[in-house]
This record gives sequence, C-alpha cells and structure tokens, in this order.
Amino acid sequence: MKIGGVEVTRAEEVLVLPRQGDNLVFKAQAVLDMEAFDALCPKPTPPVRLTKDGKKEHKSGEYLAQLTRWGEQRYAYVLIQSLKPSDIEWGIVKEDDPNSWLKWVDDFKSAGLADTEINRVQQLVLDANALNETKLKAAREAFLVGQGKKA
Repeated sequence: MKIGGVEVTRAEEVLVLPRQGDNLVFKAQAVLDMEAFDALCPKPTPPVRLTKDGKKEHKSGEYLAQLTRWGEQRYAYVLIQSLKPSDIEWGIVKEDDPNSWLKWVDDFKSAGLADTEINRVQQLVLDANALNETKLKAAREAFLVGQGKKA
C-alpha cells in the first residue's frame, strides 16, 4: 500500500545498550493485531448469578484477579511480539506458552540487564506501539520542510 506515493511500512524503534565488546541492540515494532493473543488468552468474563427475584448480580472476587492477570499477559505479549526484530533467544519465555510470558523480566535479569535497562526496553516497546506529540511534530516538520514551508 502507498499513501501519497510513499510505501507504508511498520515503524521501528531502536535502543542500543552499551556493553564492553558488542553493544546490545533492541529493535521494536508495533504489534498490528491481537488475534493470536485473543485466541490464546480470551478475556475473562465476569461471573453472573441470578438472584431470587431474577436479577443478574455480578460477583467480582476471583474475576478481578483473572482480569488483572489477563492484562499482565496482554502487556507481556505486546512486549515479546514487539521485540521480535531483536532476535532475542528467550530462556524462560516460550512464545506459545502464555504462562511463561510473565517471566520476561526474569529472562532479562538472568541475562544481566539492570532494572534501568529493562525500563528502557519497556519504553522502547511503548514508543513503538504509540504515537506521541513529539513524533507527530517531527513528522509534520519534516513534511513541511519538504514542501518548502516553515513548520
């Protein structure tokens, strides 16, 4: 697909963490759809019971814990999928095992990444999966300069 003669490509963000010898290069791309996640981890539904007078009553207890875990798995899935261009060879995380996804931090820590570096990787993934005003402004300015106009 082209828009205005420009081939549409997936945005990619890059983070380079310094190391003695070879630096660690993380690449992140936006996750385009969540179909695979939804198939592996359907969103929990709240349990409902009928009262004596026939009204529906939601029971929350365990559902909130299930919903929290589902949200954490969704975040982990996005992180793991976004980092695919980095060619990470996960130790604990298995792409087809949702129960392992939440151990992505453990994988990074066992590889020797510090908390501050893990935070940078998370920010990289967030940047790849979101637009912010800084990115939009830079793109707008680059476009206007190409048009011979001031931003």
